[in-house]
Amino acid sequence: MCTAISLPVSELPIELIEGCGLSSRVHDRGGEKEVRFYWRAVPALLPVWWNGRLQVVKWGNRDRVERKLPPTGWTWRESVEEGKWSAMEPEPVDIPAAYALMNGVWYRVKQGVKGLLVHTRAGEPVVYLVCEPSTRYYRVMTRSEWMPVLIDEVI
Repeated sequence: MCTAISLPVSELPIELIEGCGLSSRVHDRGGEKEVRFYWRAVPALLPVWWNGRLQVVKWGNRDRVERKLPPTGWTWRESVEEGKWSAMEPEPVDIPAAYALMNGVWYRVKQGVKGLLVHTRAGEPVVYLVCEPSTRYYRVMTRSEWMPVLIDEVI
C-alpha cells in the first residue's frame, strides 16, 4: 500500500498551503522543500485533482465517525472495477505525488497515484488510495503485498 506521499512545495499554490494549514508538514529533501501527507497525521489529508482544480481533502475514514464509509484509507482496484463502491457515487481522482512511502521506504513516483473520491452523509469529500497486488519489484523493495495504482507507471 502506501502510508504517505510527498509533493514539492513548488507544485502547491501558496494559498492552498496556508489555507489548509500545511506549513507544519513542510520538510526538506536534499535542499528541496516538500509537503508530506501522512496517513497517521491528524487530520489525514491528501491533495487531489478534483473538479478541474487541485484541492486538499480528508484521507479515508480512520476515525470511523462516518459509518457509511469503510474505516480505512485504501480500496482495491478490483472492488472499484466490480462496482462495489457504486452506491456511494464514487469519482476517480488523481493524487499528485513525487514520492510515496511504504514500510520506511520512500520511492520516486513520476506523476502520482489513483484515488477514489466519495462523500460523507454531510457531503464532505473523502479520498481513498486505490491499490492492487504488488509487482515483484515493489514487494522486494517495500515488503508489502499491496501497492498503489500509479498514474501511467508500473514499478
